[in-house]
Amino acid sequence: MMEREPIGVIGAGWVGLVTAACFAELGHRVTVRDVVPERVAELQAGRVPIHEPGLDALLERNRERLQFTLEIEDVFRDAAVAFVCVGTPSTYSGDADLSAVSQVLEELPEFEERAILVMKSTVPVGTGEKVRHELDARGLAHVGYVANPEFLAEGTAVANFLHPDRVVVGSFAQADGDAVATLYEPLEAPVVRTDIASAEMIKLASNAFLATRISFINEIANVCEMTGADVVDVARGMGLDHRLGRHFLNAGLGYGGSCFPKDVQALKQLAGNSGYHFQLLNAVIEVNELQKRRVVAKLVKYLGPLRGRTIALLGLAFKPNTNDMREASSLVLASRLLAEGARVRAWDPVAMDEARALLRGVQLTDSLLEAVEGADAAVIVTEWDEIRDATAPEVRTAMANPLIIDGRNMLDPETVRAAGFRYEGIGRASSSLRALAEAEEREPDLQA
Repeated sequence: MMEREPIGVIGAGWVGLVTAACFAELGHRVTVRDVVPERVAELQAGRVPIHEPGLDALLERNRERLQFTLEIEDVFRDAAVAFVCVGTPSTYSGDADLSAVSQVLEELPEFEERAILVMKSTVPVGTGEKVRHELDARGLAHVGYVANPEFLAEGTAVANFLHPDRVVVGSFAQADGDAVATLYEPLEAPVVRTDIASAEMIKLASNAFLATRISFINEIANVCEMTGADVVDVARGMGLDHRLGRHFLNAGLGYGGSCFPKDVQALKQLAGNSGYHFQLLNAVIEVNELQKRRVVAKLVKYLGPLRGRTIALLGLAFKPNTNDMREASSLVLASRLLAEGARVRAWDPVAMDEARALLRGVQLTDSLLEAVEGADAAVIVTEWDEIRDATAPEVRTAMANPLIIDGRNMLDPETVRAAGFRYEGIGRASSSLRALAEAEEREPDLQA
């Protein structure tokens, strides 16, 4: 492979590691800087601190091209282009926390040659203008700034980077945008050249629209439950319309993770700060919050009061093929079930370490079978392939009450019922709340 110019990556989180590994795969020498000594030590030792399919193999294959460091000076020793991939979480007010971006700017070394900062982190519209002003105020007018938002989905991030739908490059100076666009030429993807503000808005608007599709199909699912329609059939019929497409039309427990909740809230807040009331996004957020809680109503309809009941949560990460627990539906469900007095067991194939720090009062188990032992119901929260075994005979035998609430519509209702389970999906024709079996009267088990 042809050796290409060295680049830098600031931030060794999920976006930073995927960006670094993929650029190394394209032939670049990449210096990655992070401020967490333990993370840098892990990466230097060849251990990958996050679960992302294909990432560990990519990092291992390109170890000679990758350097991990705590020093920002190392990033610019050879590289003229550095990608900023630091966290920008939501604050309590809903605004993006840009403290990590500010720290990067404060720590920038003095430059003699021209360099380019490329913002991959998701930032509010207007951030580029503020960064440009700060660079100029520090006498760094010769440091260029480019907005190059990432469009990576957890679980498929490597493929998303190497086979993108588009690459967005916003710049103040044409030459800076040209330099960044050139880095992506081997991918042969469409490049969208814009001003800085438009590039920043493309990222927020894209995620907000996808979140809107999810909330919309969940509202349709809720109406389906009341009318006898089946949302799976409805979504399939909608998705075949070329004007709509089938993506993000899977009814379930709503969206979560590190991007959608934060970006939707950020766009809503941006609009509000600008004097515009974004009514649609308010509804999108409200629907998403309420959707998770509807599972509790389904359980109560079948089981009656949940105090003393044992509920198994199958899958904890916000989506399959990741160990990310940020804004996961499991967090809301576990909290609500514990508040109802239920005993909660939970299992996930990869996110157990992350769950231990977040799910207080929940019994975490080593296997699916252990989670459902003696359970009054099992709730499918994350559509892991391993959970397709939830209808096995040994699972039915282990459960005190063979009831499955399928929060992701991943199982076939008739197959589940044929295996001896009661089944409740999201927006399925067979799951109209009016048609559910009456809850059996029972004395609750109040033992801890």
